[in-house]
Amino acid sequence: MIRKTLFAIFGGGLLVGLAAVAPRARADEWDQATQLTFSQAVQLPDNHVLPAGTYWFEVRPESSNAVQITSEDHSKLYGTYLTIPTHRSNATSSVELKLAEPSGGQPAALMSWFYPGTLDGHEFVYAPGEEARLSASAQITVNARNIS
Repeated sequence: MIRKTLFAIFGGGLLVGLAAVAPRARADEWDQATQLTFSQAVQLPDNHVLPAGTYWFEVRPESSNAVQITSEDHSKLYGTYLTIPTHRSNATSSVELKLAEPSGGQPAALMSWFYPGTLDGHEFVYAPGEEARLSASAQITVNARNIS
C-alpha cells in the first residue's frame, strides 16, 4: 500500500515536472530542430544524463536515424544518438516525448521523440539490458506546444 502511494506520488510529480516542458518548445521543419526545456534531469542512452535545462534536438542531414542534442546556444554537443523509426497512430500539432520512469531514483529516460504534425518519430536505442529494464517501467507521454 505504501509502495503504491509512493509510486503514485513520484509518478504524479514527475508528470507535473516534465509537463513544464509544454510551454517551452520550438521547432524547425527541415531538420526537425526542436528546442526543449526540461525541468528535471533526463536520461539518454549510454547512461548519459541531461541536467534540467534547455537543449536543441536535431535530425542530422546525413542520416534521418541520427539525432544530435546540443546546448541552447549550440555551443556544446551533448551527443549524437542513433534512433530507430517509430510510429504513432495520430499526428498532433505538438512535440511528443515518451519517457520511462525507472525505479531507484534515476531520472526519467527519454524513449522517443515525435516532431509536430508527423506520424513517424525517433526511438532512442538503449543497450539490451537497459532497454528491457526501461520497457518494464511505467511510461508517460508528454506533449509540448510549439512557440514560433
